[in-house]
Amino acid sequence: MAKTETGRQSVDTRSIRTISSSHMDDESSLGSDSEINGFTTERPTDKYGFIGGAQQCSEHSAQDVPPEVLRQREVKWLDMLNHWDKWMIKRFDKVRLRCQKGIPPALRGRAWLYLSGGKVKKEQNQGKFQELDSQPGEPKWLDVIEKDLHRQFPFHEMFVSRGGHGQQDLFRVLKAYTLYRPEEGYCQAQAPIAAVLLMHMPAEDAFWGLVQICEKYLPGYYSPGLEAIQLDGEILFALLRRVSPLAFRHLEKHKIDPILYMTEWFMCAFSRTLPWASVLRVWDMFLCDGVKIIFRVGLVLLKCMLGTREKLKACQGQYETMELLRAIEPRYMQEGYLVREILEVPVTARDVEREHHTQVKRWRKNRGELNFKPPPRMHGARLIMLADPPRRQDLQQNPTIVLEVPPPTSQKKGKEEKKSRKSMKKPIVEIPNPYPLLNNPSHPPSAPPAPLPPNSKTPEIVPQSETDTPHQQQAPPTDLPPAKESPLQQSTQSLSSTEQDTYL
Repeated sequence: MAKTETGRQSVDTRSIRTISSSHMDDESSLGSDSEINGFTTERPTDKYGFIGGAQQCSEHSAQDVPPEVLRQREVKWLDMLNHWDKWMIKRFDKVRLRCQKGIPPALRGRAWLYLSGGKVKKEQNQGKFQELDSQPGEPKWLDVIEKDLHRQFPFHEMFVSRGGHGQQDLFRVLKAYTLYRPEEGYCQAQAPIAAVLLMHMPAEDAFWGLVQICEKYLPGYYSPGLEAIQLDGEILFALLRRVSPLAFRHLEKHKIDPILYMTEWFMCAFSRTLPWASVLRVWDMFLCDGVKIIFRVGLVLLKCMLGTREKLKACQGQYETMELLRAIEPRYMQEGYLVREILEVPVTARDVEREHHTQVKRWRKNRGELNFKPPPRMHGARLIMLADPPRRQDLQQNPTIVLEVPPPTSQKKGKEEKKSRKSMKKPIVEIPNPYPLLNNPSHPPSAPPAPLPPNSKTPEIVPQSETDTPHQQQAPPTDLPPAKESPLQQSTQSLSSTEQDTYL
């Protein structure tokens, strides 16, 4: 069951891969550029980036959220991310509920990084990824990583081309992890985990997300010997007795070891088993609530495929049972159905831990001490944050796109420009003065204005006010009695319309 590759013992999971993943391995020759280019031009890409709707994606496997609901959820998530520590400590139940409803696609990468604790880890280790990325790495791991690059989601547009940016970033992340944890090195099941993260975030963020998943969520899964995954297989089998006794008795009767069917499920976090819409929803809940979500998904699939007598009639032996588990019916993996069933499974983190202690005691009794003792498993984002409280600056959101904006002008200058725009002068139109300068007292009021002497000074025209109206500029009635001569009337300058109104 186990084989040694480049000095590393790993479990051969080819016999338990699902139809989709085995199809990927068999069709790995599609990694060549010529075949890929011809493939991509003929078939469209779905909204997740898969060419031709691969990864068992169909119109019925995903639930479309109305745009207005999506916008409301984005606003709520932005508020949570801006006050992350308060939400996680005081209102974690609300965070869990919003993760169960599904994280908005536009914020999924950022939310995953915050949930996993990768954001805090990144800020506390500034420049660490760049340091690891600049190192050459161990040749024995580099050869294995390069062989696995084209096998990771070959139908996704990000990893479709050999040597493309997706495969380059995947190589950088996996190489950096082998340098970050040289005692663990590289395990093939880490590649799809890193690939899923790279679909949603830059390489550095994906690296710290991978570190958190390997150390906090699934500790020991990728270590030599794979003892942790074998322990969790026994835990899954023990929990199945309570969730679906019929399926438990059938697997026990035919002596089907859990590691035969659950290795890829758990080590890849169902990223190569479920339709992509379901993968994203499972990861939303997994990074929020921890490994109990992975156990619940496995229990749901086993219960649906082996939980009734009608199902068991079709699988009378070990071979038929394994074939049935390789070909899980699509209706059981649809997003809406699967999420509802996951939330109804009565398995808590306490149940997982209690069963874990039981299985460790049984392991020590039958096989002796564990060769690799991983760090304690953290059940969810809240426990991860409480175990390593972040600083305030660790949770600040750094923009990934920075636009150069011209420096703002001073407030005084802005007011002056605004005032100047308002007081723009209109074209000056010379209007004859309706009030003649009465140099001769005996001159009748209705007489036209006297012409100015040739040597007199030209009257100064005052700009017309914006509030003037045409009726204010009309001549006064001629039947008014003549006004007494005043010093103002003896002036040689005309009045503006505003001054005329004031004077009258």
